[in-house]
Amino acid sequence: MQANDLICYCFRVSQRKLVNYARRERPARASQMSECLGAGTGCGWCVPFIERIWSDPDGTVLDVDPETYAEERRAYHGRLEAGEAKRGF
Repeated sequence: MQANDLICYCFRVSQRKLVNYARRERPARASQMSECLGAGTGCGWCVPFIERIWSDPDGTVLDVDPETYAEERRAYHGRLEAGEAKRGF
């Protein structure tokens, strides 16, 4: 993924915004990343990706292309509709 690709679709938060937030604010917990425009508080799909950014903002490379990321998110939403528990911090 590229820096301007969206990580949080619910609140339209890009990878660049999340990385810069993690570098600047240095949150003590991954859940505090949600203070960056509400990222991770909607459907929950992006939580594992946000946790990766939080754990290593300087070295994080999300090795998935944006199309695959979006397809996997759609599949996740289908599982939510079928009763799977929502991801969260």
